[in-house]
Amino acid sequence: MAGNSTFLSDTKRSVGRFLGDEQGATAIEYALIASGIAAAIISIVFGVGNTVTNSLYGKVNAGLR
Repeated sequence: MAGNSTFLSDTKRSVGRFLGDEQGATAIEYALIASGIAAAIISIVFGVGNTVTNSLYGKVNAGLR
């Protein structure tokens, strides 16, 4: 019976440590933040890229003719 008690106390301790460990959660949070920033940068670059292509290059092309 003493062996069963030790097993339960070790299991409770292990589960408590697992639930208290927040390193994985922090890494996931940072990954989500980084992916959100990357998505914002990509959408801004595509939006500004079309504007630059249509207006700036059009003016340069017209000036060279």
